Amino acid sequence: MCNPSPGRQGHALGMAAGCTVTVLVGEIWQVPDLAVPALVTMALWQKDRVTNALAGIAINILIVLLLAFVYLWIRLTLDNPMALTAAIAGLSFCFFFLGSASKLKPVAYMLGLIVVYGLIAIDQVPVGEIITRAVLYVDLFLAVPGVVMLVIGLLICPSPRTIVMQGIAARLRMSATLLSSADKVTHERATDLLREGAAGLVKSLKMARLEKMWSSNELARLEQAANASEGLLSLALVKWQSEKDARHEPPVLLIDALNASATRFEKGVCPESAANPLLNDRQPEYRAMADILEILTVPPPEKTSEKTDKKAPKSGFFSADAFTNPDHTRFAVKGTAAVMLSYFIFSILDWPGIHTCIITCFIVAQPTMGEMISKLTLRIVGALIGGAIGIGAIVFVIPHFNDITSFLCLVFVVSLLAAWVKTGDERIAYAGFQIGIAFYLTDLKGYGPTSDMATARDRILGIMLGNFVTYAMFTSFWPSSAFNGIDARLKTIVQRLGKQRDAVTSSDRLACAVSVQEAISLAERQSEYAFVEPDHMRADMDHLEQLDGLFHEAEIVSTTLLDPAARPHAETRLAHLESVLS
Repeated sequence: MCNPSPGRQGHALGMAAGCTVTVLVGEIWQVPDLAVPALVTMALWQKDRVTNALAGIAINILIVLLLAFVYLWIRLTLDNPMALTAAIAGLSFCFFFLGSASKLKPVAYMLGLIVVYGLIAIDQVPVGEIITRAVLYVDLFLAVPGVVMLVIGLLICPSPRTIVMQGIAARLRMSATLLSSADKVTHERATDLLREGAAGLVKSLKMARLEKMWSSNELARLEQAANASEGLLSLALVKWQSEKDARHEPPVLLIDALNASATRFEKGVCPESAANPLLNDRQPEYRAMADILEILTVPPPEKTSEKTDKKAPKSGFFSADAFTNPDHTRFAVKGTAAVMLSYFIFSILDWPGIHTCIITCFIVAQPTMGEMISKLTLRIVGALIGGAIGIGAIVFVIPHFNDITSFLCLVFVVSLLAAWVKTGDERIAYAGFQIGIAFYLTDLKGYGPTSDMATARDRILGIMLGNFVTYAMFTSFWPSSAFNGIDARLKTIVQRLGKQRDAVTSSDRLACAVSVQEAISLAERQSEYAFVEPDHMRADMDHLEQLDGLFHEAEIVSTTLLDPAARPHAETRLAHLESVLS
């Protein structure tokens, strides 16, 4: 939780500031249910200014289509409970399906939440104002976060180039630390950093190209440095593991060169080249690292010009198996069932305060039982922490506020806590979002702070009810085990290892090694989910443990392939992996 990953502090501060500004705008415009725009901001806030701006623009364009869409459904379901129920079911199914089988996954659930909740809120306003208020509320729920992300994001978020610089510097610095002196905690942080891969850095480079402020040559050098820094970190980890019991003479020149390069990147300077440290004859095991450092910012010739860049074939909006894999349809059916059951409970009890159960269904749905179980604890813990903070603020803090400034300070502090957890490791990130949701839904009622304890109680109960209903639906009907996809993960890893072995240039080998690490990270995460599933869903526990060992073996093979001296041994171990797979 306290792991200071590169850019995490700035990301958390920016997210907290964005949520606070959203609340301020909502207070000024008197936006009802201000918790919804606040949690939309937290859900969609990005690390760099370009991605934030694009997300803000996309939301504001999308809102026009969304308003027409919502208006149409309001006209069709007005004063017709059966039509309203059918619309909620149909729309829920569509958004859950899009979330599972399309590229809209990051925002499909949020759009579903807004549209469905907008329709359900119709019964909560006077008849004569239904259409006007419903359309206006949906407008403000997305327009306010969109404008805040566009304006505030450009003002306070760093350039994507800066994000890349920070990531490269962190990997170089960590490599130097592992070679000099490192404890077990440092090793764990280095492993987490390695498992992040370079995909995020490459994405930031694509955003940096949109700024039109940096030369294509420099961006190509940064892409090479991102892959090279991952390779250096993987080699440093292997050296640390092999020498932690009997350390050899530290490669002082190599350590100094790594730290010097890290310092330059931290200062925002992408060097044209890096010096190859002259290692003595007693340190041949570090020669591979020195060779990679020499080409740290030397991209292959085809990468130095935008004209010769080979564009990868674009995939479609839907995934390849969107209409053939029944899992997507089953996921949508289970999600819809959870929403409808929550809606019926909400309606039958005539308890408007627990409407958060419907919102929760869109937020907490997960595809496999392992993910549901592992994240259920995070949801409950996050909701209880956020709810406790919200109730504590109502009882002990808010009564002493005299103006909006004090309330905004409270929002910022709690948002910062939630954002810090959310921007951490994926294993805890979900708890941060739940802290934010529970706090916003507890303390933001109407367009001002609430002192109504019943509101806090009802909304927390709604969150817990939504968690329970969603968990029950997803684990009782067509339960999908994370175990089923692990063999496919191993196959992907071995295929990428084969590409790394067959790569001709050093740059290609580094890029392939990065893709292998990313595949191993996904496989290990899926294995963790499988381990927490009930025994009856883990048909072969021994096989699961064997797969974990093969993942570790693949990591060693990938790293060893980067060392020319150890390449024959790595090819032998890779042949063994291929034989096991066949």
